[in-house]
Amino acid sequence: QVQLVESGGGLVQAGGSLRLSCAASGRTFSSYAMGWFRQAPGKEREFVAAISWSGGSTHYADSVKGRFTISRDNARNTVYLQMNSLKPEDTAVYYCAADRREEGFTIVVGDYGYWGQGTQVTVSS
Repeated sequence: QVQLVESGGGLVQAGGSLRLSCAASGRTFSSYAMGWFRQAPGKEREFVAAISWSGGSTHYADSVKGRFTISRDNARNTVYLQMNSLKPEDTAVYYCAADRREEGFTIVVGDYGYWGQGTQVTVSS
């Protein structure tokens, strides 16, 4: 069982940066691949980034590649999403999610069994 709590969202101007954090409870955090997803009003939840349990493998949606960086600190039970060069189209509620697997990661929403409550990111033009 994993409980996830996101933080770090807010209002930022286009071109600015934010760093999201996702703190996980439980002693088995390092057994989970982690993902970040986002959902804008009227749209489906979409994949943003994922990272394997070791941090050795990462993957990004094309829309954020080169601007966002996912990382994790297993000693702190925390995963991060550094977001640079933000655009108005990045505005959404951002969710972190956990998927228990030994290798790799998944980008499929339905594969993740644990979700945080979300944090709002608003980028003004």
